[in-house]
Amino acid sequence: MNVWVWIQHGWRPAVEIMILAVGIYSAFQFVRGTRGAQMLTGLLPLLLFLTVVTRLLDLKVLNVLLNQFFGVLALALVVIFQPELRRMLAELGTLPVFVSTRQQRENIEDIVQMVDHLAPVKIGALIAIERNQQLAEVIEGGVPINCDLTPEMLETLFFPNNALHDGGVVVRGNRILRAAAIFPLTNRQDLAKSMGTRHRAAIGLTEETDAIVVVVSEETGSIAYAQRGQLTRPVTVEELRAFLTSVLVPRIPPRGLAAWIARLRGAFRPAGSADT
Repeated sequence: MNVWVWIQHGWRPAVEIMILAVGIYSAFQFVRGTRGAQMLTGLLPLLLFLTVVTRLLDLKVLNVLLNQFFGVLALALVVIFQPELRRMLAELGTLPVFVSTRQQRENIEDIVQMVDHLAPVKIGALIAIERNQQLAEVIEGGVPINCDLTPEMLETLFFPNNALHDGGVVVRGNRILRAAAIFPLTNRQDLAKSMGTRHRAAIGLTEETDAIVVVVSEETGSIAYAQRGQLTRPVTVEELRAFLTSVLVPRIPPRGLAAWIARLRGAFRPAGSADT
C-alpha cells in the first residue's frame, strides 16, 4: 500500500529531478569550451559557498545582496554568451537550404582537392563554408567574387602575390561569394602564442556563427578545420573529407518532435577537442 502511495505522489519529484539533471547537464555542455567557461568555473563555486554560508549563519544582509546579484548575473550571462546563444537559436530556428547529396559531395571534393594541392607546397588558405547563418554581418571587407566553386579558382585566389590572397574566402553551396575577407579573431587566452592569424580567425568566426572553416598553414603546410569555436589540427586530406561529409552532406531529416530534439542535441553538442 505504501508503495502504491509513493508511486501516486512520488512521480512528480522524480520528474523534477530528471528535468533538472538534463538542464544542468545541457548547461555544462553548452558552457564547456566557450569564452566564458573559465569565468564561470571560478565564479559559481564562490557563489555557492557564499550562499551556503549566509543561509547557515542567517546573514540577512548578505543574503539580500546575493539575491540581487543573482538577478544581475542572469542578465550578464546573456551578454557573455551572446554569440553562443545566437548560434544555438539559429540552429534551432532555421531549416537547412535544400542541396542535393551529389552537389554537396562535389562541393566538398572541390575544397579538398584545393587543400591537397596547396598543403604540400605550403600555400596558406582560409575558407569559410557558410551554412544556415549568413556571414556578411560578421566578416569585414573583402571583394565580391560570386563565381562557380572550382579548385582551380580557389588555388588562384590563394596564390602568393595575388592581390586577393590575403584574408579569407567565403563559400556558399557551389559559389564563391567573397575573397580577401577579414574574419573576427578569437579573444581566447588559452591558445598557444605560436598560433597564427589564420587559425585564430578560423576559431573566431566559428565562435560567432555556425560556419565551418578550413585552414592551410603557410608556415608548415598542415591542414586544420574549425567548428563551434574549436580547432582540430593537424588532419589529413582523408580526415578533412570525412569531417566535411559528415557535417555538410544532407541526411534524411527527422520530423516533428524528433526533429526539434535532434536540433537541440546538435546545439548543445560539445565540439571536438581543440589542438592548440
